[in-house]
Amino acid sequence: MNSTPLPSDAAHASGLRLTAPPMAGQEDLLTPEALRFLAELHRRFEPVRRQRLAARRERQARFDAGELPDFRPDTRAIREGDWRVAELPAALLDRRVEITGPVEPKMVINALNSGANCYMADFEDSTAPTWINLLTGQRALRKAVAGSLDWMAPDGSKHYVLKTDGLAVLMVRPRGWHLDEKHVSVDGENMSGSLFDLGLFAFHNANALAARDLGPYFYLPKMQCMEEAALWDEALAFIEVRLGLPIGQMKATVLIETLPAVFEMDEILHALRGRIAGLNCGRWDYVFSYLKTFRRHRDRVLPERGQVTMTQPFLKAYSELLIRTCHRRGAHAMGGMAAQIPISGDTEANERALDRVRADKLREVTAGHDGTWVAHPALIPLAKDIFDAHMPGPNQRDVLREDAIADRDTLIRPSVGTITRAGFDGNVEVCVRYLAAWLDGQGCVPIHWLMEDAATAEICRAQLWQWMHYADDGREPLHLDDGTPVDMSLFDRALMSLPSKLADRMRLPGGAKINDAIALLDQLTHADELADFLTEAAYERL
Repeated sequence: MNSTPLPSDAAHASGLRLTAPPMAGQEDLLTPEALRFLAELHRRFEPVRRQRLAARRERQARFDAGELPDFRPDTRAIREGDWRVAELPAALLDRRVEITGPVEPKMVINALNSGANCYMADFEDSTAPTWINLLTGQRALRKAVAGSLDWMAPDGSKHYVLKTDGLAVLMVRPRGWHLDEKHVSVDGENMSGSLFDLGLFAFHNANALAARDLGPYFYLPKMQCMEEAALWDEALAFIEVRLGLPIGQMKATVLIETLPAVFEMDEILHALRGRIAGLNCGRWDYVFSYLKTFRRHRDRVLPERGQVTMTQPFLKAYSELLIRTCHRRGAHAMGGMAAQIPISGDTEANERALDRVRADKLREVTAGHDGTWVAHPALIPLAKDIFDAHMPGPNQRDVLREDAIADRDTLIRPSVGTITRAGFDGNVEVCVRYLAAWLDGQGCVPIHWLMEDAATAEICRAQLWQWMHYADDGREPLHLDDGTPVDMSLFDRALMSLPSKLADRMRLPGGAKINDAIALLDQLTHADELADFLTEAAYERL
């Protein structure tokens, strides 16, 4: 691929190189100063990032060999110590309803105008990281911070503008430590997607947000241990110094969405104690992480994903321990995502879906969560009404949940259930349709009235791999509830029959990429090893 001409000789001299076709107007974002700043971030933190990723691989190898995750003996003093995180800023005291979504301009406007308390602008699981998507998102957020963002429908039928007041508080989620940004290299190395996303946003917006006491605020994903949290703390402090901000000005909420991290929640809060605002139950990625952590453990195979709900003991324990840990330390304990979207044309089905959302949000607020997530603006009033009824104050950090069970065995005990043919075929369909849309540049996709993103697709993909490889050592395979063996022939038949089921596929998001998605899922499922992340495998094809 040809290199994009750099904005200045100084940027070129810094060793930074762009390898994406130039996007119109990108020079306003990728200024010489911004590029030098990104190069400095890379050189300072890339060696440590690589060390942490190597440590992840070593830890997973131990899990594959039979080790079980547990609380660390070397950090007992942190868990048992009497300490609290820094006071929260006024803008983050009430977070009862947060909406999440990709960083496309229309979504940014609708989310900020939605009536939610906060909007998490997502460069990670709901954004396919094409160069155009990333820079369009950065430009949209920069204009949103300035109050000048607008968007015109392509047919000219509607003009979207930001309200003049009552906007949701902006929070930004960069990509996780594991993801590279292949379009930007420094000294011949791909830059971290995390540092590119967060660094570029902070460079252009941090001072403007700080002047209004609005952060900047971030969500930090896919963390596995306190050392990764400490790396984030160092990176954020470095950025604050370079941009002339007070240390601790930038606040972060950490998604607890990996199984190893649930055993280090105190330690993660402690590592970020000068800037942490809370922890969030990233439930879908957490289920995926459970599958990945125990990919070689035959006694910890989960049933089909529709049966793995937050009422299952291991997920209930995770949620309640997060509440207990956060409130003991003075941080928010945020609930998880309601992935349902309104069902048009079927009143009864729509009401059943809304009932599931109500039950989920009632469970969260009565358990002690300080807020929750929704994926669609229509769910905001529903979630808000439930939290208003049961949480009259701005939060409920006084609910200490000292009754919450915190032992290792409860946190890793698998749920009991079955694999139905519909559940099996559903995993195949969701994975293929999501992959096709992602390869076509769309990071979140409505499928069967659920908003699917990378996390839910990862559950489907990891379950298929684990189910298929259950009998790799020659033992009896798993079976569907009707007695059918769960083996490669079942998978191959489901995959081959999918194109005929999607007869109108050209009308679906990513319809033109269905064949590519089928080929990629086939490759990943037949592979001897479970790929760490779907998005890593797909990124080179994007």
